Amino acid sequence: MNRFNLKRSLHAAAFSAALLSLGASLTACVPLVLGGAAGGAALIASDRRSSGMQLEDESIELRIVTRVRNDFGTRVRVNPVSFNRQVLLTGDVASEQDRQAVEQLVRRVDNVASVVNELVVMNTPSLMDRSADLLITGRLKASILDDPELQSNAFKVVTERGTIYLMGRVTRREVERVTTLARGTSGARRVVRVFEEISDDQLRRLQPEANPPAAAPAKPRP
Repeated sequence: MNRFNLKRSLHAAAFSAALLSLGASLTACVPLVLGGAAGGAALIASDRRSSGMQLEDESIELRIVTRVRNDFGTRVRVNPVSFNRQVLLTGDVASEQDRQAVEQLVRRVDNVASVVNELVVMNTPSLMDRSADLLITGRLKASILDDPELQSNAFKVVTERGTIYLMGRVTRREVERVTTLARGTSGARRVVRVFEEISDDQLRRLQPEANPPAAAPAKPRP
């Protein structure tokens, strides 16, 4: 299998899993969608966060889901995504009061460093709207995967009502490149960047050595 087909196969598998996840959540009528915790140990090594930070981000998301469900029940739909302890909140709430109350609750969650509140006062989107968002996310992830200048695992992509939210630890060059791809994605209405920008030197320090120095040959014994 050539490189292009392998990439497409991997993306198709991931996208199919996302569709199954959406269907399961709708069938169970789950009011909250956990959007950032999925991944797997196989991807930890290629993420630009430490493995400890990745686990902490997942724990933050789980704590938020539990506390929001306990305090607000089914009247809100909150999708928290944590990256390096910066939390993006997307979804919909019944009132502006709920919107502010959810943000304040999240700010009190252990180890949350900052909150980007993109919750909207609006009815829950239809199945068609949510499916369209999944398609937009899938298209952009495929574009990132196919771009030789970008590392797909460096980005988190969340789509809500046609708005694409981008997170990650990335350089200015990567910011501009992925923004161009996002704005050109079919169905995208708006792009919101929630990046932690790093320098090229910082990126080099985060990357494993491609060709580690070979060990010196052993000296022959007399």
